[in-house]
Amino acid sequence: MNMEALYQVYLEHPEVQTDTRKIKEGELFFALKGPNFNGNRFAQQAIDAGAAKVIIDEAAYEIAGKTILVPDVLQALQQLAAWHRARFSFPVLAITGSNGKTTTKELVHAVLSTTYKTYTTEGNLNNHIGVPLTLLKIKNDAQLAVIEMGANHLEEIKSYCTIARPTHGLITNAGKAHLEGFGSIEGVKKGKGELYDFLRERGDGTALVMWDYDYLRDMSRGIAHIIRYGTAEADVVGDAVERNGFLAAELVRPFVMQISTRLVGDYNLPNVLAAITAGIHFNVPAEKIKGAIEGYIPSNSRSQLLEKGTNRIILDAYNANPSSMKLAIGNLAKMEGDKKILVLGAMAEMGAATAAEHQHIVELIGQHSWSGVLLVGKPFEPYKDLFHYFESSVQAAEWLSAYKPEHALLLVKGSRSTQMEKVLEAL
Repeated sequence: MNMEALYQVYLEHPEVQTDTRKIKEGELFFALKGPNFNGNRFAQQAIDAGAAKVIIDEAAYEIAGKTILVPDVLQALQQLAAWHRARFSFPVLAITGSNGKTTTKELVHAVLSTTYKTYTTEGNLNNHIGVPLTLLKIKNDAQLAVIEMGANHLEEIKSYCTIARPTHGLITNAGKAHLEGFGSIEGVKKGKGELYDFLRERGDGTALVMWDYDYLRDMSRGIAHIIRYGTAEADVVGDAVERNGFLAAELVRPFVMQISTRLVGDYNLPNVLAAITAGIHFNVPAEKIKGAIEGYIPSNSRSQLLEKGTNRIILDAYNANPSSMKLAIGNLAKMEGDKKILVLGAMAEMGAATAAEHQHIVELIGQHSWSGVLLVGKPFEPYKDLFHYFESSVQAAEWLSAYKPEHALLLVKGSRSTQMEKVLEAL
């Protein structure tokens, strides 16, 4: 079946699913493969669950009148998404970066949704499957789309741009993340910069650029339209103040406004300024921008400030890398409070830099005074004589449960693999 014919099937059944456990009546099921599973084997199960058609790439699983055989299911999903994308002409804003891209995406979506029918990436479905699934959810009522793009190796963002064809792009930053795949910080910049490359090549692209970061200034050169945001010398200028533990942004250009948030840490200021800038660019009224950002409540263990008994907890345990870890530790160090406790999980995907980067974090910890430091995960084991060390977050939770901190301010942060949110059970 050619792509035009498959697209006609999609138009008849415009809901797409890749998980048989979530299938609803009349959906298309794409039988994807992975290292430990073969979606083709679930073709009959998908039909039984109500799927209208199943897209497979192994003839042995054909079901007369119910399956569509393609050379490669993943490629078919991506090509279908690209085919769908080519049918609409409204702006598509792509967001990538080492840190803060999901928070930025959520804030931008909150702002734009006040004025436009805006479709966006759900959760962090920002990979080779999530990007096409996001595009295929877009309906005829759409006026804007915000697509998050994650990457851990070169050529990945480039491939997503080929599918999503963004008109606008935003790189939050390029820090020490996924060094195992990118190889170096320069590799990270090159990989994230593939978004800028696409905008440059299309000729009429627009980039929203954090102008405080010299490297983003350099990387964005040659893009047709550049909108600058930052703390000085930009089109949108604002600074950070703290209110009761939360970030507030004081905007001074292009107009004066104070915006209170439910985000913790001034390292979230660029994310807030990005959302403000997107709103201004797309002519969202100032009061709607303010209301959307002030109404946004972070979830999913991202920059959340929680209260448990007499303790306050900064839960930022969705992910971690050297750049975000440094910012979070620095933020806790300057917050008010006499009793501060670090509960840190190891950082994943560091490759050959694993030992050195964890040593740098330990050195940073040593520059401040803490009431307690708990380190979780093998890369921190060399420092078990300096701080409390645990192989797992469950063990750290058991220690905290026995210790019973009171009137403390805790930072809980680590890579997803360490599951640092489990320590909350002890508090």
